[in-house]
Amino acid sequence: MSDALNPETPEETEEEPIKQRKNGLYPGVSDELAENMKSGWADTELHDLQPIAQAEHTAARRAALSARFPGERLVIPAGNLKTRSNDTEYAFRSSVEYAYLTGNQTEDGVLVMEPKDGGHDATIYLLPRSNRENGEFWLDGQGELWVGRRNSLTEAEKLYGIPASDVRELAGALREATGPVRVVRGYDAGIEAALTDKVTAERDEELRVFLSEARLVKDAFEIGELQKAVDSTARGFEDVVKVLDKAEATSERYIEGTFFLRARVEGNDIGYGSICAAGPHATTLHWVRNDGAVRSGELLLLDAGVETHTYYTADITRTLPINGRFSPLQKKIYDAVYEAQEAGIAAVKPGGQFRDFHDAAQRVLATRLVEWGLLGDLDVDKVLELGLQRRWTLHGTGHMLGMDVHDCAAARTDTYVNGTLEPGMCLTVEPGLYFQADDLTVPEEYRGIGVRIEDDILVTEDGNENLSAALPRTSEDVEAWMARLKG
Repeated sequence: MSDALNPETPEETEEEPIKQRKNGLYPGVSDELAENMKSGWADTELHDLQPIAQAEHTAARRAALSARFPGERLVIPAGNLKTRSNDTEYAFRSSVEYAYLTGNQTEDGVLVMEPKDGGHDATIYLLPRSNRENGEFWLDGQGELWVGRRNSLTEAEKLYGIPASDVRELAGALREATGPVRVVRGYDAGIEAALTDKVTAERDEELRVFLSEARLVKDAFEIGELQKAVDSTARGFEDVVKVLDKAEATSERYIEGTFFLRARVEGNDIGYGSICAAGPHATTLHWVRNDGAVRSGELLLLDAGVETHTYYTADITRTLPINGRFSPLQKKIYDAVYEAQEAGIAAVKPGGQFRDFHDAAQRVLATRLVEWGLLGDLDVDKVLELGLQRRWTLHGTGHMLGMDVHDCAAARTDTYVNGTLEPGMCLTVEPGLYFQADDLTVPEEYRGIGVRIEDDILVTEDGNENLSAALPRTSEDVEAWMARLKG
């Protein structure tokens, strides 16, 4: 990676990085070079831009937000770059709240909803094009010569359907603002500092909760994006099966890298850290180190999702026999989890309770654990009353899915976990059984086996749709699918 522009006096650069210098004073840059860099550049303004695909939907989302908080100024930041090390930054991902309401994904952006005539006027505040007159575009570490072109404010207005202004003027304007204000916290310290004496944590939390609950029911655009994410993820799983022999020669990292390639080619990124858990690592719920051995005869638990360019992510898990065939014990455990998932999916329907699919899946798993003699003389109802099955089932059976893999996390318990399912909600159903390698309460042959099956389920008007149904789920279908891909 190239360093920042190297002036003739490197010791001055160390004391004062170029990107922090002001007033056009750049030691080591001659007046002649500075003057030369001001001119000779073509006009690159884009004049034939069309609104982004979700512009109509983001407008409707802002209208719903406006109706909920009439007469109040609402401030929703995208967030800022975060330093990874020294002068390099992490890849930027804007706040979900900001992207949901605007479709924009650039750092430092802020959406401001100004109250007016019983509604709101929306303005998106962004960094304009880098200034060529003062040398910012080539001397600043975030100038366009270093990190790439950004849209002009005029271009942004066309793309997002929102008037755009220079974000560098916003903090001062907010300090002078009067009237009630709410801000989504945790993304932009500078914006929050400008509002310190104007906001309260309680009122700001109400804004965050509303924006989380607004995403519980997906619109048509969101459902389409989730299906894109799922379809790309299915192709990523196929990619992995085809290279399992190479993974055996290396490690779980080969699986991780293989799936990541699909995510970056077809989407924005992975939606979360891929879990590529082979052998006993499958019993660790969030195994993301992915540095273990991949061995024939053991299982691979692959939990991964592609994130689309609009931030919607899939979340799918398949547990695969590395050599292509389940052993009898592996099949017994896998089939129990499949049966539990079938019961859970059947319970996903409009008017049902969110908890229903978890309860249905847990009952199946508890029944099998009792049948296998792992819970003594207790009957299934008593096991469920005491929660004893959770030693091996461990986690909840699913969660909402969308722009976050665990979407709508700030929603109130009454509207989410204790809520009622509605058409347009999308959630995962993902039961599992995990027998730890050091669990002396189970027969030795069970130890180190972990199985999870996870699919992305859309609540429809008359039931549900499995968005990830293209990936096989029964043990027989998994084996046949792997044989085709490997053959």
